[in-house]
Amino acid sequence: PAEKATVCFGNMFIELPKAKTREMLQQDQKELDEEINKLRKELRVKVNRLYEAQGKPELKGFNLNPMSAEEMKLINRILEG
Repeated sequence: PAEKATVCFGNMFIELPKAKTREMLQQDQKELDEEINKLRKELRVKVNRLYEAQGKPELKGFNLNPMSAEEMKLINRILEG
């Protein structure tokens, strides 16, 4: 049916309403984005500690943050003219 989507959970395929499927995917993406950002922050701290332990200077530019999707859209719009 047009109002349902087939979703794979492990080794099962289940038909769910499209609205529910979209909500679940958005929630999963939000959780993944939060986990990625948490790991990036932890990685920066660990790399800095490693360099400090080795007696090396701190990496330059390592504390930069990636651009958001909205920022990328604006940059692409500017570049396209």
